[in-house]
Amino acid sequence: MKHIIASLLIAFAGSLAVVGQNHSVSLSGKWAFQIDREDKGVREEWFNKTLNDRINLPGSMPEKLKGDDVTVRTKWTGSLYDSSYYFNPYMEKYRIDGQVKLPFFLTPDKHYVGVAWYQKKVTVPDNWKGERIVLFLERPHIETTVWINHREVGMRNSLCVPHVYDLTSYVTPGKSCLVTIRVDNRIKEINVGPDSHSITDQTQGNWNGIVGKIELQSTPEVFFEDIQVYPDLAGKKALVRMNVRASSSAKGEIALSARSFNTNVNHEIAPVYQTVTVRKGDNPLEMELPMGQNFLTWDEFSPALYRLTATLKNGKQIETKQVQFGMREFTINGKWFYVNGRKTMLRGTVENCDFPLTGYAPMDVASWERVFRICRSYGLNHMRFHSFCPPEAAFIAADLVGFYLQPEGPSWPNHGPKLGNGQPIDKYLMDETIALTKAYGNYASYCMLACGNEPSGRWVNWVSKFVDYWKATDPRRVYTGASVGGSWQWQPHNQYHVKAGARGLTWAERQPESMSDYRAKIDTVKQPYVSHETGQWCVFPDFNEIRKYTGVNKARNFEIFRDILEDNDMSGQAHDFMMASGKLQAICYKHEIEKTLRTPDYAGFQLLALNDYSGQGTALVGVLNVFFEEKGYIDAEKFRRFCSPTVPLARIPKFAYTGDETFHADIEVAHFGAMPLRRARTVYTVKDKYGKVYAHGVVGSGNIPIGNLISLGSVDLKLDAVDTPRKLNLEIRIENTDAVNDWDFWVYPARVEPAEGDVYITDTLDERAISVLKQGGKVLITAAGKVSYGKEVVQHFTPVFWNTSWFKMRPPHTTGIFLNEYHPLFKEFPTEYHSNLQWWELLNKAQVMQFTNFPDNFQPIVQSIDTWFISRKLGVLFEANVLNGKLMMTSMDITSQPEKRVVARQMYKAILDYMNSDSFRPSATVSLEQVQELFTKVAGNVKSYTKDSPDELKPKIN
Repeated sequence: MKHIIASLLIAFAGSLAVVGQNHSVSLSGKWAFQIDREDKGVREEWFNKTLNDRINLPGSMPEKLKGDDVTVRTKWTGSLYDSSYYFNPYMEKYRIDGQVKLPFFLTPDKHYVGVAWYQKKVTVPDNWKGERIVLFLERPHIETTVWINHREVGMRNSLCVPHVYDLTSYVTPGKSCLVTIRVDNRIKEINVGPDSHSITDQTQGNWNGIVGKIELQSTPEVFFEDIQVYPDLAGKKALVRMNVRASSSAKGEIALSARSFNTNVNHEIAPVYQTVTVRKGDNPLEMELPMGQNFLTWDEFSPALYRLTATLKNGKQIETKQVQFGMREFTINGKWFYVNGRKTMLRGTVENCDFPLTGYAPMDVASWERVFRICRSYGLNHMRFHSFCPPEAAFIAADLVGFYLQPEGPSWPNHGPKLGNGQPIDKYLMDETIALTKAYGNYASYCMLACGNEPSGRWVNWVSKFVDYWKATDPRRVYTGASVGGSWQWQPHNQYHVKAGARGLTWAERQPESMSDYRAKIDTVKQPYVSHETGQWCVFPDFNEIRKYTGVNKARNFEIFRDILEDNDMSGQAHDFMMASGKLQAICYKHEIEKTLRTPDYAGFQLLALNDYSGQGTALVGVLNVFFEEKGYIDAEKFRRFCSPTVPLARIPKFAYTGDETFHADIEVAHFGAMPLRRARTVYTVKDKYGKVYAHGVVGSGNIPIGNLISLGSVDLKLDAVDTPRKLNLEIRIENTDAVNDWDFWVYPARVEPAEGDVYITDTLDERAISVLKQGGKVLITAAGKVSYGKEVVQHFTPVFWNTSWFKMRPPHTTGIFLNEYHPLFKEFPTEYHSNLQWWELLNKAQVMQFTNFPDNFQPIVQSIDTWFISRKLGVLFEANVLNGKLMMTSMDITSQPEKRVVARQMYKAILDYMNSDSFRPSATVSLEQVQELFTKVAGNVKSYTKDSPDELKPKIN
């Protein structure tokens, strides 16, 4: 009863407290502004003068069209790698002042790196007397210095947390003052690395400005400087650690209470109290908050949150501070992560700070909640922030959605700075992670931390100390030193690893299957292993996306690629190329994710990324565009079939069969749902594209525990009922759940006898072939391995990795095939308009033919989609009228080992049957010389002009 009365008294006293305590005054709106190109403002005391321009804040200079026009002389923050843009004659028209377009990342309307000044006259509320007064700048970029009237308050440099200045001794309540802020976005002695996503033009851009909240804030003179909540699920309590800061000694009382606020279940925690005596300065304190027997927990399935209310009464002054937290424990046991004791697999994507409309990460909760909910709809539960830390709004939104976050220090200490060599980055990066953990450490979604991305230098020793520090300092999350590629060293002190090396598909060397896994790559690793930047499978650009870039960055790179396609007489195929390459991309993501799910003790994956990456040469690796919108070739429902908490899996040794074989698949499941499944019944169906069912039945039934490699049974199907070439589909479904997955496979006749008819077959354009054509006959040239004009293009079955610009034309160079599936040739060869797994036998490492000199309207039957930086007209199969006859020519191997290569054998038969039919009526006419050039002409390799960006374009480090 005493505590209830005390609580009521505190509440009543709070209502009578001095107006203005814990209040704020927004400084958004018009500010005076001036660019300081020569960095002379401090010397000339611009804080004492009236600035000559105006700007609206919050915002960045590019948002407000302040700064310089982009030219070829613009000095970019970031490595360019392929700098052929600056020398290639084709690109000359894009280098003209006023018409500049960049191929390697988005082109901003304005660009400025240097010093700019912001100034505003502010009146401090009269009722803030006796208060502590601060200036709060939520996210400036990068360094700020503040003056009040003519007095310098200080300097802040952080890419992760707000810049906060104590103005108490500089302002007088009731009077106006001149607030002057100098913002400097140059890379100076603190160099986080020009490719760090916190600053690089490859992603958000290196902008000057202040975004988010800009305000004056007041607190009592005795106030909560920090509150951190440490959930203890076993103890059914939360430990609350506070730092109370006081300007003088004082006595007071602290009250803590909490209540849930985002669930249907209302849970209110009774308040606890503690009388305190504080000294001048910092006063660390601890209190326990019992959560009761029925407290709610936070995870991806039920993200229940609490709002802690901490009240500090000091005489007539009362400060109230609210802190959002969740009762969540994110721990490690062996090689797995556990959330509140339940084994969890991370299904993640990397957020690269690509936000083209603003050029910086959203500062509002709604925008981030949209992103996380889209990711959830694609079956994901995790996000890594590549070399940057998002603003507080992201943590708030992830808490609400139930998403596990790995923010990072804002650094890619490579390509210039090195970690562990005693450079300023060493201290800065440690300070930044301490600051961001203090600012965002209570958010339940903040589950993991890394110092940054792929460091160089003596970095292993540095990150070892980093992990040791955090393990000893804060048990609320788990720690890894740095997120790294496969060639980076192992980090022996890591609690978990984010590392490449156990990812990708082996289809360049062997046929597709769904049997293999990555166990050999991680079986000696003792800690949880999370894949680093999985996927990176490219898709052709969607030029319809160009109109969506209505903000600070324009897709001029897409405009260049569109021009290249048009100049090569293929502009009408842009959408087809995007859709066809997208279908192949989706197939690759499906099989790589499933391979991860099949691997014992694989703790998770991080895609790079679910959405496109606008920089580093333009990396179109997402099944979503950069705006997190669907492109049209796969939707969330289809993606969730192979990426969700519960995924049925089928171990299938191959995907092409003959009618005298038996199809066999071992069925298992990766189940990381909210709870085990009881008495689960798993069923299968095999059907063709028309819905005809060839088999169906029960795979098995029983309880399904949490984990992967859980065997459910098997499917066997004799294929003798399939009498014509056909694509079939195996679907596995766990009844009464959302878990369903499927796989296409192809069945061909066991015996095939290709009929040559009146077709002359040769492997080159020999004299007899010419003679047959002159006489009006039909010729088939099977030119596998014989083509010269096109051999510079390396084709694999899988598409371009990341992009050919950033990796200097590293193969493969193509992104799948496009064809007209209604062409009569394909009556006996089941296919869609894009690459599918049966095409592997024909396409992988097959030569392509280049048709640059063919007629403009010429269209191959099977067209290889070139890298969009070049967009040559390519193909592996074409038909044409030549001389008086009709020619069919292919660079695919359709004749060798017919007893083993059943797909090639069927293609050979389909081609001959088509050529011997009345349907063989080529529409295009090409000359004999054009065909001959395919065997003789040499195009040469495409090369970059320098190993890195030109020296004069590299950022200067003072």
